[in-house]
Amino acid sequence: MAGIGFSLNRLFQKEGMLNLCRAYAYAGAVAIGPMVMGVCLLLGISFVSQIAGMPQGEREIMNCMLTYSLLVSLFVSSFMNMILTRYISDMLYEGKRERIMPSFYGALAVMLPACFIVYGIVLLFSGVPLVYMIVSMWFALTMIVVWTQMNYLSALKDYRSIALGFAASMLTGFLLALLLAFFRHGTVLSLMFCVILAYGIMSIWYYILMLGYFPHGEGSPFTYLQWFDKCRALALTSIFVNLGLYGHIVIMYFGPLHRKIMGLFYAAPSYDIPSLTAFFSILITTISFVTSVEVRFYPEYRQYYSLYNDGGSIKDIEAAEDRMVEVLSRELVYCGYRQIISTLLFVVFGGFIMDFLPLGMMDLGKGIFRTLCVGYGLYAIANAMMLILLYFEDYIGSVTATGAFAVTANLFTIWQAAHGDTAYFGAGFMAGAIVYFVIVLLRLEWSTRRLPYLLLGRQAAVSAAGGGSFTQIERMFTRIGNRVAKGTAKTSQHNKDGRKRAVRPRKR
Repeated sequence: MAGIGFSLNRLFQKEGMLNLCRAYAYAGAVAIGPMVMGVCLLLGISFVSQIAGMPQGEREIMNCMLTYSLLVSLFVSSFMNMILTRYISDMLYEGKRERIMPSFYGALAVMLPACFIVYGIVLLFSGVPLVYMIVSMWFALTMIVVWTQMNYLSALKDYRSIALGFAASMLTGFLLALLLAFFRHGTVLSLMFCVILAYGIMSIWYYILMLGYFPHGEGSPFTYLQWFDKCRALALTSIFVNLGLYGHIVIMYFGPLHRKIMGLFYAAPSYDIPSLTAFFSILITTISFVTSVEVRFYPEYRQYYSLYNDGGSIKDIEAAEDRMVEVLSRELVYCGYRQIISTLLFVVFGGFIMDFLPLGMMDLGKGIFRTLCVGYGLYAIANAMMLILLYFEDYIGSVTATGAFAVTANLFTIWQAAHGDTAYFGAGFMAGAIVYFVIVLLRLEWSTRRLPYLLLGRQAAVSAAGGGSFTQIERMFTRIGNRVAKGTAKTSQHNKDGRKRAVRPRKR
């Protein structure tokens, strides 16, 4: 969110309802597509497993494998997401597009082994069969590739191809699962393969798009690690957001609503199903925020910063600042209104809709669902304001707000799981969202009154903070990579010379 634009202006400038729907659809595909697909595919595969006549126990272990793998991949990738986004943004701003693709390979070279080790230890002691371990790990590694690609796809302009990638991969996996269910071959392994195939197609599709937009690249694939020293608060922000957003779900796996499925695989259907369903209440606000920022706020933001770079007068800078803050305030208010309406609709009509869906949601689940809808609504508005703090490079404010969100939501949920009434479950996350909203609102008010200081003073301090431990790690990885490359080159040359000598005729 540090300057990578979706270039949606051209789409929104076209008149007509169809063009407006296309613009919002493309924005939604880029902004929330992977998460929506994760939820939809999880629910869809669960529905197909019922059609296939899969026993209840097998359905539960499959849902645990899907959920655990998704959560692990999200947690591992959260360490890199915002740092990679900032790195890509800086490289695009400096005109160094050739350094972008190497960072993709370098990020995967760090995250995939980390996931393999961390999740591998969990699976090793999980008590599930070996084949289930392999499939769960396969899915988690595939998801890390997809989450990482999303940091790069936001810079692409080919929305049609991105949307087609979502649709084609999801449809392929779901139709194959339906086909297997029709022929009574729907098992845990076969349906898991359908999910992995869907995301595998997506990752290949997006990799081809990335190669078509970014040059193959040059330079070290680990240069982005230096950005941890320059902007390490971004990494903490990303981690805290994910801990607050998903931590309460994991905690409930070991609370009074939990059910032991197999080994270390636990589930809490009365809580996690309402969580996944309530998540949909924030989609409208998420899309609305992306389009509002890119179409209305970002042009004013860019004009304001360009006046500093181009030596604009103080009068012009103050006028641009007033316009930018006015547009920002208006768009955030609109986002708040949309979220309030969306939350009210979900709270009022959500319970009726749940009765017609095969989710098995009881009265307790419906109560949790309503509480979480309010919590997610507050989170969506607070997160939008936090992303604006990142535009203004107020990293202290973003870390403080997200850290308070994660600590409050998880500690309150732990207390509820140990001592609270099950009827009020979900209030822990809502409490964290309230704290998140209040802190980020106050911080944004403080930041908008001190923009020149944040722009000139803080930016210099951040730029001077580089050269730390992550820079040393980057240099070590680069040296190792160079040695491996030289060794490979020597071996290849030696084999090549050997083949040449082998076919050379002897002189008589």
